[in-house]
Amino acid sequence: MAALMSQPSPKVLGIDIGGSGIKAALVDVESGTLLGVPVYAKTPWRATPRVMLPRIEEVVRGCGWSTDVGCGFPGVMKGGEVLFAPNMSKKWIGVNVLQMIEKVTSGGVVVVNDADAAGIAEMEFGAGRERCRPGGGVVVMITFGTGIGTAIFVDGRLHPNSEMGHIEIGGIEAEAVAAAIARKREGISWEEWGGRVDRFLNAVELLLSPDLFIVGGGVSESWDEFFPYLTTKTPVVRARMGNNAGIVGAALAVNRLR
Repeated sequence: MAALMSQPSPKVLGIDIGGSGIKAALVDVESGTLLGVPVYAKTPWRATPRVMLPRIEEVVRGCGWSTDVGCGFPGVMKGGEVLFAPNMSKKWIGVNVLQMIEKVTSGGVVVVNDADAAGIAEMEFGAGRERCRPGGGVVVMITFGTGIGTAIFVDGRLHPNSEMGHIEIGGIEAEAVAAAIARKREGISWEEWGGRVDRFLNAVELLLSPDLFIVGGGVSESWDEFFPYLTTKTPVVRARMGNNAGIVGAALAVNRLR
């Protein structure tokens, strides 16, 4: 998952690759704060490796950084290689993103699933901070956006690439009906969408018996619209790290997963 690195650095470049855009910023990993305004590049319509990799390189160079880099990518990652990326071009399968980023930096590189990156940020500095410890129990971070991303932590330790959004509920993949984009695409009410989210959370609760759910993604800004329709016994809290969670978590992963 990571190339060889020297001693942990207090400053790391975090990159968040998404279906709509690529953003990056230098992060103070000791405080979880950005050291400047993120550099942004729009994801091309045909988000294939051939057209996106130059954009990723552009963002890295735009930050003026050439050492340790952490990157969150929307897919299942192993050794920096993309194994599964349902919301990206199929041409990404088999591509080693880590090796591509290594070409434009002299430092170490870590590439993780984007939801895992957001979860790492929430566990270190956000809503899961009190449970990021031995005996902290099971925490499930869930991001609702174009898809449904999940990150599972047991006693503060990440179980990578969980992809719980692809479980089936009533014969339908959860992501197809409960992702945030599904509410907009179908024009349904917050109550109906909240009910779908609730069924998904209850299914995950049955499978994992978590101690805490953390809900993130852009939809968390509309927390009061859907939270009243959630019925799990497991406490559900709103993510605290906002839109920067992916960048911060990707940077934190460099030292956390080295």
